[in-house]
Amino acid sequence: MDTLATGLVFRDATDADVDALVALIESAYRGDSSRAGWTTEADLLEGQRTDPQGVLEVIKAPGSRLLAVERDGRIVACCQLEHRGAHAYFGMFAVSPAMQGAGLGKTVMAEAERLARETWGVTEMQMTVISQREDLIAWYERRGYRRTGRTQPFPYGDERFGVPRRADLRFEVLVKPLV
Repeated sequence: MDTLATGLVFRDATDADVDALVALIESAYRGDSSRAGWTTEADLLEGQRTDPQGVLEVIKAPGSRLLAVERDGRIVACCQLEHRGAHAYFGMFAVSPAMQGAGLGKTVMAEAERLARETWGVTEMQMTVISQREDLIAWYERRGYRRTGRTQPFPYGDERFGVPRRADLRFEVLVKPLV
């Protein structure tokens, strides 16, 4: 086991984690604090990435789990896993900006893939990524995900997902076989 993975605790998030999870997700994607890491969307979107209600909905949804990753009693990463028939959906992925670039994201993703395969018996993981995030898509491609060419519209007008700074945002669907 590498040094990074030492001391990590993977567990299902609970209602008591909501505020810490919102703070983590916001710090990874929005505002000036997100610029400390490379996952920022601050140039594409303003406003919030999520809110307590959105995080709680993921925690409570049937067939869904929000994986919290702790180190030294503090949540440092998270991701959503949702069972969707033969595949699982991977979303709400965040790593503390101060810990980005050290391999934590790879470790979390590998554990999420293992859990989805073992818990639900799924053979594929799917995700959506803002298509303009070429650096992030390339990172996922290095982890075995592939572009499908399928896109989904960005929820313009729904400020729960942020306030777009440009008019051409859309999500691209990425997939990875889990065999």
